[in-house]
Amino acid sequence: MTIKQLSVFLENKTGRINEVTKILARHSINMQAFSMAETTDFGILRLIVSEVDRAVEILREANFAVMLTDVVCLRCDNVAGSLSVILEQLAENQIFIEYMYAFAEGEQANVIIRPNDITRCVEVLSDCKCNVVKEF
Repeated sequence: MTIKQLSVFLENKTGRINEVTKILARHSINMQAFSMAETTDFGILRLIVSEVDRAVEILREANFAVMLTDVVCLRCDNVAGSLSVILEQLAENQIFIEYMYAFAEGEQANVIIRPNDITRCVEVLSDCKCNVVKEF
């Protein structure tokens, strides 16, 4: 119960993120979630998209460095404390989170997690009756 995430490596210069969004738009690929992390010299644009394989192909054709990663997406109530309960379960089971990002849609929040042990993470979330998202 994992989903695929694209990681696009970008130079830190004006317009690079927009180049990615324009290419995806031109091919009718929807960005369903994204996160941007940066260092001094480059950034990593992490994306959940509607057509993973096609997005990888067209971005690589446009000379972007793209990597695919398995991540876990869970859906929880968009209320104070609901994520904390889930993270407590992961911590109690020694699941380290390398990074995560989230977005809310009304009464629900979607949380993308990159754990150190993806198989064990999915097991723990399933045991806790968490709503693990299979696809968008």
